Amino acid sequence: MKDGIHPNYIETTVRCGCGNTFTTRSTVPELKLDICNLCHPFFTGKLKFVDTAGRIEKFKTKFAGANYASLGRKKGKAAAAPADA
Repeated sequence: MKDGIHPNYIETTVRCGCGNTFTTRSTVPELKLDICNLCHPFFTGKLKFVDTAGRIEKFKTKFAGANYASLGRKKGKAAAAPADA
């Protein structure tokens, strides 16, 4: 390895939003996580929505009153003015 070009590899404390902490090694002194193996739905088997910054609520409010207006529209001139026979 060349001298002076690599970052320092130090012990790192990892903190999760659920309160779990563990130690590993990285180039930064502390890492903060939203979800870890103790609270992730894949490992716990419990259904849990991981919602950061209210994204689920934002999506629901955006599309709550949405209807499919394009399905109600008539397509082309033939649909707009019926042909006389």
